[in-house]
Amino acid sequence: MSTAPTGPLVVLVGPPGSGKSTVAAILARTWGVAHRDTDDDVERTAGKPVADIFVTDGEPAFRDLERAAVVTAVREHDGVLSLGGGAVLDPDSRRVLADYAEAGGTVVFLDVSLAHAAPRVGFNQSRPLLLGNPRARWQALMNERRAVYEQVATTTVLTDARTPEQVAAEIAADPRTDARVTPAPQEEQ
Repeated sequence: MSTAPTGPLVVLVGPPGSGKSTVAAILARTWGVAHRDTDDDVERTAGKPVADIFVTDGEPAFRDLERAAVVTAVREHDGVLSLGGGAVLDPDSRRVLADYAEAGGTVVFLDVSLAHAAPRVGFNQSRPLLLGNPRARWQALMNERRAVYEQVATTTVLTDARTPEQVAAEIAADPRTDARVTPAPQEEQ
C-alpha cells in the first residue's frame, strides 16, 4: 500500500516573474497531468481578472478569494499546482501547505532575482501590487515574502539564467516528486 501524499504532485510558489505558471505547464505536460493555477481559480470565481478585483473590490476581497482557492486546490487537485505570488502570506494557506508537506508533498520555491524577474514580468498594469515604481515595489515584496517562501517550501530552485525547461527538469528529477509520478505514455514511433 502506498504512503504517497494525496493532493498535487507538486506545488510551485514564488514571486512574480519566477516562472511558476510556465514551469507548472511544462511539468504537467511532461507528466501527463493537469496544471491548475490559483489565480485562474480566483478569476473564474470572481468573474473578472485579478487586476479588476483589486481595483473594484480591494486587496482584502482578493485575498479572501485566494485563500479559498488555495485551500480547495491543495485538497482536491492531483496534478501540478501553481500559487499566486502572495498566496503564502495567508496563515490558513500556510497551514494547508504545511500539512501537505508534512504528509510528504513537495512545495517548490522558485527563487529569482530582480534582474531576471524584470524582463519576464515586464512590470505591466496587470500586476496591481507592482504599480507605481514596479522595480522598487517588486524588491520590497520579495524582501517581505522571502522568509515565508522559504518557510513553506520543501525545496528551492533558483530560476535565474535558466530556461523554464531546465527548471522543470530539475524539479522532475527530485526524488520526492519522481517517486509519485507515473510517466506519461510515450507515443509509438
